[in-house]
Amino acid sequence: MNNISILFYIISIGFIVFGIITITFLIFNINSKIKNLTKTSAYQYNLMVKIQSILKSKHSTNIVTENAEMIYQDLLQNLIPIMATIDIMPRNTSEHPLWRALGGIMDEYSKNPFALEKLRRAIKLDSEVSRSVDNYLNRADGFLRHLTATESDGILSATFTDGLLGQSLTFFGQAKQLAAKE
Repeated sequence: MNNISILFYIISIGFIVFGIITITFLIFNINSKIKNLTKTSAYQYNLMVKIQSILKSKHSTNIVTENAEMIYQDLLQNLIPIMATIDIMPRNTSEHPLWRALGGIMDEYSKNPFALEKLRRAIKLDSEVSRSVDNYLNRADGFLRHLTATESDGILSATFTDGLLGQSLTFFGQAKQLAAKE
């Protein structure tokens, strides 16, 4: 019996050691999975923060676009009576109507400098054209000042100032000054 009880003890100790090794292996395996789960959760959280940031940015961009569209329409409404009076047609392109109108005015002026004289006369003789020119100058200048004040790097405001908007401000400003002198 002694041999059986020693054998029984050895087998029992073997099962206990095997159980301890198995449980230790399972604990390390579960610990590894928990670490991976923690890393994955942190990655998912960071990804969700980035997505939220992108969505906020897109929302802000949409708001800016909507506001810009209102400003463009306002500027365009002031250009329509001016263009009708001095008989200038907008460009025939797929651009926004404001840029087509400004492009038509600046194209006409580059082909025919007499367009400045036509505008000067219209400002002098027609109070609606004079009011439209004043409104356009005020709103376009205000828009450029707002861009300059709110934009950190100045690229967008420089683009507008050097582009058709800035050129048209110069053109309308010259015509207004000439009309005021005579």
